[in-house]
Amino acid sequence: MRGGTRPDDAARRRALRRERLTKSAEESRDVPGGRLVNDRVEEAGWFWVTLLLSSVSIVGVVFAAWELVESRFFREVDYTTLHYLYISRGIASSLLLAAWAAWYVLRVRRRSEEKLRRSWEHYRRLLEASPGAVALLDSELRVTEWNATAERLYRHAREDVLGGPLPTVPSDRGDELRHLLDEVREGRPVIDLETRRCERGGQSFEVQLTLLPFRDAAGQDLFLEVTSDIRERVRMRERLLEIEKLASMGKMAAGTAHHLNTPLATMLLRVQMMRESAQHALGSDLERLESDIRYCQQFVQRLLEFGRRPYAEKEPQPITSCLSSVATFLAPALLSRGVRLSLDLDTADGEQVLADRNLLEALFLILLSNALDAVSDGGGIAVRCNRTSENRIEIQIADEGCGIAPAHLPHVFEPFYTTKGPGKGTGLGLAIARNIVIEHGGSIRIESSPGRGTVAAVELPLWRLPASAETAAR
Repeated sequence: MRGGTRPDDAARRRALRRERLTKSAEESRDVPGGRLVNDRVEEAGWFWVTLLLSSVSIVGVVFAAWELVESRFFREVDYTTLHYLYISRGIASSLLLAAWAAWYVLRVRRRSEEKLRRSWEHYRRLLEASPGAVALLDSELRVTEWNATAERLYRHAREDVLGGPLPTVPSDRGDELRHLLDEVREGRPVIDLETRRCERGGQSFEVQLTLLPFRDAAGQDLFLEVTSDIRERVRMRERLLEIEKLASMGKMAAGTAHHLNTPLATMLLRVQMMRESAQHALGSDLERLESDIRYCQQFVQRLLEFGRRPYAEKEPQPITSCLSSVATFLAPALLSRGVRLSLDLDTADGEQVLADRNLLEALFLILLSNALDAVSDGGGIAVRCNRTSENRIEIQIADEGCGIAPAHLPHVFEPFYTTKGPGKGTGLGLAIARNIVIEHGGSIRIESSPGRGTVAAVELPLWRLPASAETAAR
């Protein structure tokens, strides 16, 4: 019952959010032609009322002052002088009124300009601080606004974008954008749609898109596009899907292992009997076949232990033996593709490391398999051993493959991160290899450049016989 109500609740929340955004978009249309216009009319009305009352007051004060001066000092003047006094009173009133009106209008204008400038700076800062990339488009999809987040996300400068067509729409998404604009024109805003946009270099990536109608102060109908980068979210979703797949694989692992374990045990027993009764010429081949079957049997045992971490049984293991065993296991794949494998193990001859042999072979198998996947047919792989210090040795596996781009190198050890094509890798190999190396007290690094191959270097501590044991042996 709970699982059946979740889609309904999600759809209801989405519908409510769409309704709120539609209402806010309609209000944004009405503000320039409604409340904002009313406010401006009211402000203009108060301006003229204030100007008129002030003018009447100034005229009244001037005439009253002039009457007092005339009654006190010009009571006995003739008609001509009195006429000039009346004219001078009118001129003085007009000049004083004009000076005051000019001062008042300029003062109000300066205050209005300052208010407008502060308002513009305020809303500009809000636009620049928006976490989403904001683009304002006209009916012909020309950019009229472009904020700082859009500059950082798409790497297009504001000066280069304004007045031109929207540069972030991939060629295969043009029809989708036109359809979305038709939806907005019909009053259906687009909310939280997953789509793709491209940056300045042409590389496309996943974004979350919201597209709303917008009307500016001049009454022009525009489109407000807000996008946010969701590449990390998409990557995490894909990783969760991979984890879900691995969980399903874990449920099947035990049954698969039980089905394979019985025939492998039978094959191993028959090979042992054949080796005991065979001639000396076939003994080495049967011994190698027995070793390969044991490796498969141990792999099946790992399937049985899937989902729990077994204890690693560390014993002194010869490095050359482990590398030779893995090289023999991969020999058929190498021969089928004509890949050359060279082993330079002289430095490691007689040296041992304290390790679990199965984990050590799994480590070398992962690195050699990656090298085999990277090289083309007829290419080459080289395995070299170097002593980095008296008690440490480095094993290098170098291939002549395509290499790894610098942007991918910091992520190669992350689980589920792969540079291989779909269906060619899970992205777990190097993550597992790194854990094995760390568990054995070593380190691993990858050196690569496009077109020049890759070198995987593993450094491990050498095993030395304790001083007391060495003295007793002597």
